Amino acid sequence: MSRVLVTGVGGTVGTQVVKALGVSGLAFRAAYHSEAKAAAARRDEIDAVAVDYDRPETMRAALQGISALILIGPVSDRLVEMEASVIDQAVAAGVQRLVKLSVWRASEEGYHFARWHRAGEKKIEATKIPYTFLRPNGYMQNFVTYQGESIRRQSAFHLAAGHSKSSLIDVRDIAQVAVRVLSEPDHEGRAYDLSGPESLSYHQIANSLSVATGRKIAYVNVPVESLAGALAQQGYPAWLVDALVDLQRYENEGLASDALGSVATILGRRATSFDRFARDYASAWAPEVLR
Repeated sequence: MSRVLVTGVGGTVGTQVVKALGVSGLAFRAAYHSEAKAAAARRDEIDAVAVDYDRPETMRAALQGISALILIGPVSDRLVEMEASVIDQAVAAGVQRLVKLSVWRASEEGYHFARWHRAGEKKIEATKIPYTFLRPNGYMQNFVTYQGESIRRQSAFHLAAGHSKSSLIDVRDIAQVAVRVLSEPDHEGRAYDLSGPESLSYHQIANSLSVATGRKIAYVNVPVESLAGALAQQGYPAWLVDALVDLQRYENEGLASDALGSVATILGRRATSFDRFARDYASAWAPEVLR
């Protein structure tokens, strides 16, 4: 039976990939960036290791006995370098299958994150490892991770998205797609742009959140000109500020709005709607006084 290594399992997508693998029957090993998190996972009877991209010997150890890799890279200005190191180690270890988490329309290299991830894709293409690239749109779960506090405290979320629309995707669908393409032979050499089933404005998203939580949730549009300053004030490093402003520019130009059928084609069911996501996560936005 194939044994799968998953990197970046402490993040939004990686957490769900581990859950999906747990019910899939595939043997897997989870690679964390923290020994404390790896130890906690081992207490839950998960085969878990800690890896450090700047210490290749940790990745070599993690890849022992591994035949397939789900590569989830870090959010870093050194992403290209870090992923290249992991890919080199995978080749040396004889990995026979690789699934890379990329970003929406990376092939077009239309924004910073896309260019960085496309560099990793090109590195993989140059190897002999059969691969699949997953290129998801923005995550619905970002409304928990990044907007959750303001929704709980202010019953509002603030974005510089104007009247743009986006076909956000539930990361639980990304995780199930990752496991499915790894388990089936028909996905080798393929790249999939992945979206939710609908393209929504942020006013529509606010309405879905209002229905799910039972109280009025507002979308507050922030002038895009003030976005860089606001992010810097929150402590974001300059490289990430530039990348996030560029990503917002890309979305505001309407380039993240296409609702595609790739999730349904791969999974045999409709992608999760934002309404369903909002119902499932409603407790995450309960007011602070009730938590």
